Parts: sequence; C-alpha cells; structure tokens
Amino acid sequence: MSLILLKGFFRKELTQALRDKRMRMLIFALPAIQLTIFGFALKTEVRNVRLSVMGRPGDALLEKVARRCYASGYFIPARIGGDWLSALRSGQAEAILAGPVAGLLADRLGKDKAPLQLLLDASNMQRAQQLENYVAQIAAEELAAYSGQPQAPPQKISVRVLYNPALDSAIFMVPAVMCMLLCVITIILTAMALAREKETGTFETIISAPLRNSEVLAGKTLPYVLLGLLDVPIILGVAELMFHVPLRGPLWELLLAAAVFVFATVAIGTVISTIAANQQQAMMASFLFPAILLSGIMFPIENMPEMFKPLAYLNPLKYFVTLLRGIMLKGMGPQSFLFNIACMGALCAGAVGLAALRFRQKLN
Repeated sequence: MSLILLKGFFRKELTQALRDKRMRMLIFALPAIQLTIFGFALKTEVRNVRLSVMGRPGDALLEKVARRCYASGYFIPARIGGDWLSALRSGQAEAILAGPVAGLLADRLGKDKAPLQLLLDASNMQRAQQLENYVAQIAAEELAAYSGQPQAPPQKISVRVLYNPALDSAIFMVPAVMCMLLCVITIILTAMALAREKETGTFETIISAPLRNSEVLAGKTLPYVLLGLLDVPIILGVAELMFHVPLRGPLWELLLAAAVFVFATVAIGTVISTIAANQQQAMMASFLFPAILLSGIMFPIENMPEMFKPLAYLNPLKYFVTLLRGIMLKGMGPQSFLFNIACMGALCAGAVGLAALRFRQKLN
C-alpha cells in the first residue's frame, strides 16, 4: 500500500513540476545555455591586452620588441591620449612597456640591470601576473637574439605594479563579489515578492485598487530599491573593515553607480516576476539569469567569443563591475566614469521601460 502511495506522490510531483512550459525551460534549457556560455567564454589564457610601448623615437630594438608582443596574439596596441598614469587609471591601457630614459635600448644592453620597465594595472591580479610573464618572456627572447647570445642570462625587466602592489586576491575579488551579491539580492527580492502576489491571489486586489498603473508599479518596486540601497553601505563597510579594500575614488561616484544599478536590477526582477507563474519559477529564473557569466566577474570579456560580446555589453552588471573596481581600486578618471555610468544608465532606462510595459500588460 505504501509503495502505491509513494508511486502516486512521485507521479504527482513530477507531473506538477514539468506541466508548466516555463518550468521546463528553467529546468532544462537555461542550464544548457549557461553551460554553453561558460564553456565557450572561460579561457585561462589572457587575450587582447591593451599594451602601450613608450620610448625614444627611432629606437629600433624597442619597436622590434613591441611588434613581437603584438604579433603574439596576446596584446593589442593601446592609444593613450595623456600621460601613462592617466591611461592606466582610465583603462585606456592595461600595461605600459617603457624603454630607457637615456639612450636607445640597444645601447643600454649589458649596462643597465633592467633596461626595460613594465608598468602594470594590477587591479585584476590574475591578469597582471600573466601579463608580466608574457612580456618578460617575449622581451628576453628578442634581446637575447639581438645580442647574439641566446644562452646568456635573460635581461631583467623592472616591473612596477600599480593599484594592488601586494597582488592581494581579496582586493581584486571583493568588489566583484559585492556587485554579484547586490545583483542577486535585488533581483530575487523583487521577483519573489511580485510572484508571491500572483501565487496567493492578492494580485487581483492590487488590480482593483483605485490607483494608476504607474502608482501601483512604484508602490511595489520602490521598497526594494530602498532595501537594495541600504545594502550598499553594509557591503561596503564589510569590504573595507574586514578585507581592507581601499576606496581611492570619490564616495559619491560609488553611490551614484550603485543607485543606477539597483534601479536596473529591480526592473529586471520585475520583468522576471511578470513571466514567472509562481515563486518557485521566479527563484529559479533569478538564479539562472546569465548576467553574472557575462559581466567580467568570472573571466575577462576580452576572452569571450565575438558572438557573446554583444550580450556582455548589454549587461548593466558589466558596467557596474568596471565602475566599482575602478572607483575603489584606482580612482578612475572622469572620462571613463562618465562613459560607464552613461552606458549603465541607458540600460537601466531600457530595463525600467520594459518592466513598466510588462507590468502594465499584466495589470490590464
């Protein structure tokens, strides 16, 4: 008898879980899509590094080293408009290879302990370590070939690491985790709350209220915007007090970026809630939302295949990660800040507009 009951319960639960087309998509399709993105985009080697080579005009050996770097496939030329420090801070360049201050590189071989200097943006600690190894190997091979002594000890490169000189992994990872937590919390809170209204049957009460659609939407979403913003100082305080992550940029820039991002994620949560039929679907859709994979948190966007890059540039989390790491670790320049905040603001406006449209359709 118990076996018959167990069989009935099993059949009922399985049928209920797979009855809804949206639930089948969440269970089978979205994990496959995420794994595809992860498998294609996750590459351990560093690619498309923005490298600038600075030296005296007419330094043939330095130009040869630069051409070898660019031909390796790891580097692309970085066009910098100002001084090298501003280029590294703004993200125009990730690494700068500088030749000797006095004389040409060929003349300083054997005279200087380190005739070449490499300046690295180490806000991405793992990327910086690989860059140092790549440049050191390429430069050593070229200088040895020029000297005609391939077996001679390799010429050393003076490496100057900026923004994370101790190469502390926490300083690099904590801002990314902060972005991820804020994204997940706000999306889940909003999606679950609105889906609960439909599941418990109180959504009809909201429809019958003497309020405009915009007022209903504001009343249902603004509390979660406030809760998301209240999480910002808590997360920031833990990052600074426990992990000693610096805040080198203005605090108002960080707060403005967080506010725009929270509005965008709450809007995304609202869109998910209008698609999900119940809280279970809203929870799964929030967790499986591929924003984190396409943000640059887990692997650089430069390493992604070309087919996935447009999706990454349509992801507000990508710009928020860039802003948070830049503001906290480097104090990013005004041009870079304005560009990223404008892109995130445009995506936020699009998400809010889509959420308002979907919510109004549900109310009507």
